[in-house]
Amino acid sequence: MIGKILGVFFGMLFGGPLGALFGLFLGHQFDKARRLNQSGFARGGFGGADQAQRQEEFLNAAYAVMGHVAKAKGQVTPEEIQLATIMMDRMNLNNEQKRAAQEAFRDGKSADFPLERVLDKVRISSGGRHDLLQFFLELQISAAFADGSIHPTEREVLHRIAQGLGFSAQQLEQRLRMQEAAFRFQQGGGNFGGGHYQGGQQGNWQQASSASQLSDAYDVLGISEDADSKAVKRAYRKLMNEHHPDKLMAKGLPPEMMNVAKEKSQEIQNAYDLIKKVKGFK
Repeated sequence: MIGKILGVFFGMLFGGPLGALFGLFLGHQFDKARRLNQSGFARGGFGGADQAQRQEEFLNAAYAVMGHVAKAKGQVTPEEIQLATIMMDRMNLNNEQKRAAQEAFRDGKSADFPLERVLDKVRISSGGRHDLLQFFLELQISAAFADGSIHPTEREVLHRIAQGLGFSAQQLEQRLRMQEAAFRFQQGGGNFGGGHYQGGQQGNWQQASSASQLSDAYDVLGISEDADSKAVKRAYRKLMNEHHPDKLMAKGLPPEMMNVAKEKSQEIQNAYDLIKKVKGFK
C-alpha cells in the first residue's frame, strides 16, 4: 500500500493526473515485489539477498553444535574429530570454510557455549522449515554415533537440541533408533548377506546376519517388521520426500551439504531395496 501512496503523491506532484496514474502503477509493482520478498522469507528462510550468509550461518551452527555434542561426555574422542574432518571433506569445503568450521567446532566445546541461542538462530535462518531442521538434527545424531554408541550425557544434549529445534522427545527417540539401525546397516554392507545362503555353519551365520540386516532395514525406514507392502512404500516415500537432495537445496540447504543429503537418501533407498527383495514385492 505504501508504494501506491508514494507513487500517486510524487506522480501528481511532477506529472499531474497522468503522472499520478503512472505513479500508481509503479507503486503497485513496488508493493507486489515487497510482498513476494516478505512471503519468500517467511516460507523459505534462506530467500533474499542474504541467502549465502544464512546458509553459511546454518553450516557453521551445525559444526558448533556438533562440537558441543562431542564434548558432552567430557572428552572429545578421536572418532568424533575424525567424523568432523570427514564431513568437511564430504562437503568439499574450501580452506576458508574449513577454518571457519573448525573454529565453530572448537567454540561448541566451550563450557559457556550458548546452545539455546544458537538453536534459535538456526530456526530463524531455516525459516522454521521442518525438513531443514530435521536434517540439522540428524547431523547431530550422526556426530553422537561417531564412536558407535551414544553416551547418556550425549542423549541428554540431543534432547535439548531436539527441543530447541521444535521436535518432541518421542520424535528424537525414533530418529535415534533409525540412526542406530542405519549405523549397523552400513557396517553390514547394506545388503542381504550378499543374497546367498550356504550350507553348514557359515550358512547359518549368513542367515542370522541377513535377518539382522533386514530388521535394521525396517528400523531405517522407521516401521515395524510386520508392516505390509503399502506401509513400507508409504514410509519410504515420506522419508525420500523429506531427504531428497534437490528438494532440500530448493528449500535452502547449503550446497556444501548436498553430498551428505545424497548419502542419506541412498541409505534410505538401500534399506527399501533390501525389504523389497526379501519380501518379494515391487
